[in-house]
Amino acid sequence: MTEENTVPDQNTASEQNTASVQNTVTPDDAALRQAMHRVRLEVDKAVIGQAGTVTGLLVALLARGHVLLEGVPGVAKTLVVRSFARALGLDTKRVQFTPDLMPGDVTGSLVYDARTGEFEFRAGPVFTSILLADEINRTPPKTQAALLEAMEERQVSADGVSRPLPDPFLVAATQNPVEHEGTYTLPEAQLDRFLMKLVVGMPERDAEVSVLRLHAEGFSPRLLSGVEAVITAEEIRAAQEAAARVQVTDEVLGYVVDLARATRQSPSVELGASPRAATALLAAAKAWAWLNASTAVTPDHVQTMLMPVWRHRLQLRPDAQMEGVTADAVLGSVVQQTRVPI
Repeated sequence: MTEENTVPDQNTASEQNTASVQNTVTPDDAALRQAMHRVRLEVDKAVIGQAGTVTGLLVALLARGHVLLEGVPGVAKTLVVRSFARALGLDTKRVQFTPDLMPGDVTGSLVYDARTGEFEFRAGPVFTSILLADEINRTPPKTQAALLEAMEERQVSADGVSRPLPDPFLVAATQNPVEHEGTYTLPEAQLDRFLMKLVVGMPERDAEVSVLRLHAEGFSPRLLSGVEAVITAEEIRAAQEAAARVQVTDEVLGYVVDLARATRQSPSVELGASPRAATALLAAAKAWAWLNASTAVTPDHVQTMLMPVWRHRLQLRPDAQMEGVTADAVLGSVVQQTRVPI
């Protein structure tokens, strides 16, 4: 796992829980948590060295959120999502975002039926459980905006009729941070719909050797023949409900608000974390706490989720950007300067 993957590996996460929180695991929760662990093991059969990315996808799924994966070409962004969907046993569709892609190509459109003389709705690829929006920044904002209602309301409206999307539903979008020709910057409103932004970095040397060994033995990233479904949609929904029931004290709620207010007061920030960003952080922290068998959210859980949930929501001042200041650096400073509740 590289330094860019800010979501820690689940095997070491229990060390972050404070001693004041008692871990009470019910049999049902334990079984669901074990099912989530099996998902990670299945993805590991196809993807090596990206444990943090896989964990981030699990957290987003539990929190009913969406994920933006950013990384240079060739670091397995698409393969991670495809393997993740295969392990979950959910229907998935891939849309290659291009400059000529139209909103109806994503959401669907009304098509005239000559036999009946009426228009009927032909569903687009967004009607799936996991939508892989590949290279989302290669399509104009008009088409990017076609996902706003789907991501926020989990429905698509056409001709005055709202059509619900499947449950579970998750959008996993990818983008390349180093290539800017023929790309369009995602508007703030679009970025805000993503629960997390995960930076997919290069694997460590040993992991890269394992990747080559896997391919030398005949592994095909197109077939994913070794990855099997190990969880059902009903179990996923039950896990989401269990994560939502994790308790949060008033002190932790106040801590989240203090962190958000601190970003707005940072001299390097033009637009800080909004109340929606605070609720997103809380949802991710609850999912992370549940994954680690905690019955309540602690400041450690909040701090762990802070960067992946807020790094894409901060708008830095131009002079700060010219000086090389990053959102991650600002958030690290905010954590150090904000009082942690006891």
